[in-house]
Amino acid sequence: MSEGRSLPPSFLWGAATSSFQIEGATTEDGRGESIWDRYCRQPGAIADGTDGAVACDHFHRWPEDLGLMRELGLNAYRFSVAWPRVLPDGTGATNPKGLDFYDRLVDGLLSKGLRPMLTLYHWDLPQVLQDKGGWASRDIVSAFEQYTDVVTRRLGDRVKDWVTINEPWCVAVLGYVHGVQAPGLKDWKLGLRAAHHVLLAHGRAVPIIHANSPASRAGIVVILSPSMPASDSEADQTAARAFDGEFNRWYLDPLHGRGYPADKKDEYTAAGHSSNFDFVQEGDLETIATPTDFLGINYYSRAIVRSSAIPESENRPRLIPEPLASSRTDMGWEVYPQGLTASLQRVHREYGAKRLFVTENGAAYGMEPGPDGAVHDEPRRAYLEGHLNACCDAIDSGVPLEGYFAWSLLDNFEWAFGYRMRFGLVHVDFTTQKRTIKDSGRWLSQVLRDNRLPGRAT
Repeated sequence: MSEGRSLPPSFLWGAATSSFQIEGATTEDGRGESIWDRYCRQPGAIADGTDGAVACDHFHRWPEDLGLMRELGLNAYRFSVAWPRVLPDGTGATNPKGLDFYDRLVDGLLSKGLRPMLTLYHWDLPQVLQDKGGWASRDIVSAFEQYTDVVTRRLGDRVKDWVTINEPWCVAVLGYVHGVQAPGLKDWKLGLRAAHHVLLAHGRAVPIIHANSPASRAGIVVILSPSMPASDSEADQTAARAFDGEFNRWYLDPLHGRGYPADKKDEYTAAGHSSNFDFVQEGDLETIATPTDFLGINYYSRAIVRSSAIPESENRPRLIPEPLASSRTDMGWEVYPQGLTASLQRVHREYGAKRLFVTENGAAYGMEPGPDGAVHDEPRRAYLEGHLNACCDAIDSGVPLEGYFAWSLLDNFEWAFGYRMRFGLVHVDFTTQKRTIKDSGRWLSQVLRDNRLPGRAT
């Protein structure tokens, strides 16, 4: 057995959630309608036909959930504000009761020694703004500026870690291109516009955060997935490069002052997705590249890319086989911790990232409480151990990683999958709202208290 591995003494140990997935109370205290409220009412949009009207009832049960965080030994908590709870009409008059809720939550976190990391946008856009074009309309940028100003003025004296936007790729591509998330549209032209406006809104928000929240840190969260060709064939390598361009470089490059990748611009133009990128106006790319204080990385799995441009029988034999079912989570995602190390090393090496956080990392496994009342979720525990060791590998190689946030604190409303997918460290009975810390949560709690991973068999 090898000796355990320590993390830096100042390391942030946290869990992450988002407002729509846990809060519920979607019609209480003046909250407006969000695009997810509307999307959930579309027949067939949500796998189990559910919605977020109650979710984990965190809006009412937040003191209990803060108690769970302390029991787990966390020292940080990443959460998001619901834009329609604060500005029901998207812009204009604020909702005092909505701001009061987050006031209480932040004060509660600080009273328990938990550092808040607040995400301004985790996908629940006010429906009234979507009716005006949503992220595909340039007007959304000024609306986001006002929203940022309202929230940071109210909470900026206490919150010192701010995330502008969570996962621009998901906002733009899943919501506007593939239609599998709200608002459920399927148009590449709209998706490219949405992606640009998300990044532009981020760039505009950073100086507002710094002005209203002195000595704060502001950043953005991207989801990354290493793109690996299934073979050494030219076709597979070309396909892997294309996937990397869409998923990773389309966001990393402009955020770091490189503009949009030329190879993807050519590809999108050839496909008719955009003829001249006229939505990119003078000064936009400089704004998108506004310096930030950190970059948040969400990581779940790698992408093994096999070209569809030529028949399988004519391509070269696979060097990376299809992952076995036994190595996949309930989401069908391969468990591949090395991809987290590679992603962290890449953004540090290629983009010069000076401060990094793993802002989401976790696995869906559906274990329920057993006869003893406990949730024995060994696969999730093993997943966490593998990925925390991957974080240590990155740190050992010189990566400036300063914190890790497990996804998620609670089993919750998992977007288009409804309540079928359970990512939580804490099991939630959605009928009774009873919370039960899982074995994986107990294991992680010990790691956090020791600030050390157990040794691995050698």
